[in-house]
Amino acid sequence: MDTEQLRKLLLPEITETIAKRGMKGLTPPQAGAISKGLLDGKSMLIASPTASGKTLVAEIACVNSILRHRKKSVYVAPMRALVMEKFNEFRELYPYLKTAVSIGDLDSSDAWLHDYDMLFVSTEKLDSLIRHGVSWLGSVGCIVFDEIHMLGDQSRGPTLEILITKLSSICNAQMIALSATVGNANEIAKWLGAELVESDYRPVPLKKGVVHEGMAYYINDAGEEQEMLEGSNRLQDIRVLEDTLSRGKQMLAFYSTKRNAEAGAVKLSEHTIKKLSKEDKDQLDRIADSILNVLDRPTEQCIKLSKLVRYGIAFHHAGLLNAQRGLVEDAFKRNLIKAICATTTLGYGVNLPAHTVLIRDISRYDNGGNEMLGINEVLQLFGRAGRPKYDKEGRALMIAAYKERVRELYENYLVAKPEAIDSGLGVAPILRTHILAFVAENFIHDKKQMQKFMAKTFYGYQYGNMRHINNVIDEALSDLMKFGFIEESARDEYIATKVGKRVSELYIDPLSAWWIINSMDSKNDTIENLYMIANTAEMRPYVRSTEEAEEMFAAYRHMKMPKQLFEEFDKMDYGYYDPVRGFSTALLLNDWMEEQKEQDIVKKYRSTPGELYSKLSNADWMIYSAIELAKITHKTQHDLINIRIRLRYGIKEELLDLVRLEQVGRVRARTMFVNGIRTVSDIRNNKEAVTRLFGKEIAAKILAQLD
Repeated sequence: MDTEQLRKLLLPEITETIAKRGMKGLTPPQAGAISKGLLDGKSMLIASPTASGKTLVAEIACVNSILRHRKKSVYVAPMRALVMEKFNEFRELYPYLKTAVSIGDLDSSDAWLHDYDMLFVSTEKLDSLIRHGVSWLGSVGCIVFDEIHMLGDQSRGPTLEILITKLSSICNAQMIALSATVGNANEIAKWLGAELVESDYRPVPLKKGVVHEGMAYYINDAGEEQEMLEGSNRLQDIRVLEDTLSRGKQMLAFYSTKRNAEAGAVKLSEHTIKKLSKEDKDQLDRIADSILNVLDRPTEQCIKLSKLVRYGIAFHHAGLLNAQRGLVEDAFKRNLIKAICATTTLGYGVNLPAHTVLIRDISRYDNGGNEMLGINEVLQLFGRAGRPKYDKEGRALMIAAYKERVRELYENYLVAKPEAIDSGLGVAPILRTHILAFVAENFIHDKKQMQKFMAKTFYGYQYGNMRHINNVIDEALSDLMKFGFIEESARDEYIATKVGKRVSELYIDPLSAWWIINSMDSKNDTIENLYMIANTAEMRPYVRSTEEAEEMFAAYRHMKMPKQLFEEFDKMDYGYYDPVRGFSTALLLNDWMEEQKEQDIVKKYRSTPGELYSKLSNADWMIYSAIELAKITHKTQHDLINIRIRLRYGIKEELLDLVRLEQVGRVRARTMFVNGIRTVSDIRNNKEAVTRLFGKEIAAKILAQLD
């Protein structure tokens, strides 16, 4: 489909964007979508490799809905980083459209979104908005679901499945689903009521191979071929890097654990530094300094990452702070960092392609033993190989430890088809929160309607037999009645109680809310209140138990904690449960509030800075939820409010007054305190001291708040 044909079919705003991208025509998936009715409002499932043009299909549908039909469009993705990336890209390409992003506060209707044409949201945020009764859903003409294969993800899949089913009945919108790895695309398309556009087109051809003893064994359309890799190192990951660098290219290497990724980066660093120019080193030094100083006091991980970046390499995993992750990704995109050693989570995040992708570890430790990576996960990682505009081909490699393993990896991964995606919806704890939402948002009130709704889900479509799911509905309703979150009327309808409606709005597991409500007591000390929020599903995975946690937990349980509550929580919980680890997580939060250094905390609990701040973010949400539940159940909130402030800033109680001021965090507040400035009133009488401590600029901002 050439440029002239496009002008006749598409809006000029879209053809301008295509031209801006340097495209002369449409890719096969894009042309296929248009021929199957994309512009006529038909729903679509686009299943094609990474970089094949799926995003433009979504853009065409969204812009068409906004400009031609005067309706809103919504882009939904499972990861916040991906939502932000797509938001920034769209806003740059279509600056004349009113575009907004919302991925944060889950206890808000974000009424301001009503005035925007194009919305970018995470899966959970859109679900939360519906729970808060947003008024604009009826004006939505197009909804894009990126990474639709996440339907099969145990943690995110059920919410996505419920959300799609709910939206299908709430609004009459065109749905565009996108994925690179779907084994049962036809089945998912039929469930969605969508046209299937399936293609193996890649703008950059992909060579898939297995490396053994310096030799790469490839398989491609022409058959099999062999290639001796450049370099001399006998370690296979180093040999692949040597070969990649000899071509002037970059590499992404995937490892099974955070520790392996870090060790891999250290091992490879002596080779990347050889390829850096003087200008590269100067720029990397500045980036490394920024990485080092993200925290007031660098941790060992910060120091290690900063040092490696100076060598032109980095590690990338969930333990990094967001700012550090962004700096690493940007430096890699600018070809300053030559290689990244990552865990497999990078394969599901932002678009970060490289010429060569190496999967170093094909198995990982999980659920008490080693398990092999799934085909879909490997294909997702392979999809990172090959950069449009930069590479004539991409290369995806795996390592075989012995010769016989080469053929095994060939058959299991290189020529394997994507695995089918299965629904993970039929589990009581997962359904419990959604069934409460049905009732609380006045969507469904009786059991028969719930059963009919579940029959429309992907689970219902896949399995047909609803006996199990109906039993799960009964179990969830029984739990919610026991918790006091719903009541049954004389007409056999369920009505949300005031508390139940608030729990649904707070977007927390009803079991967590029940535990918090029953644990709240005006006699709780700080540790007990922290345990109250830490021992919830939202705070998982808990940190590892320490000896201190085991001893203190035994003392608290014997002397203070009501045993019945532990037994009830254990009985209602699902999966492996260790309350000591929840208690250990509470002690981590307490250490932070006692102004322990980040580096000491992560060392004590064998954690990482990224995991620490993730825990603090989740803890803030749970303590906020506890405060809201205290309000509605008429319990004292004072101590909880103080804990929330202390958690936010990482301070002892004596600094609460000082941190009320902007520009004053845990470090500046402590600095003032040790210099005799202990309250906001003291600042008025010590203006010169404040200036001496922080300089004129910062002091002026602090003092201006006192006028």
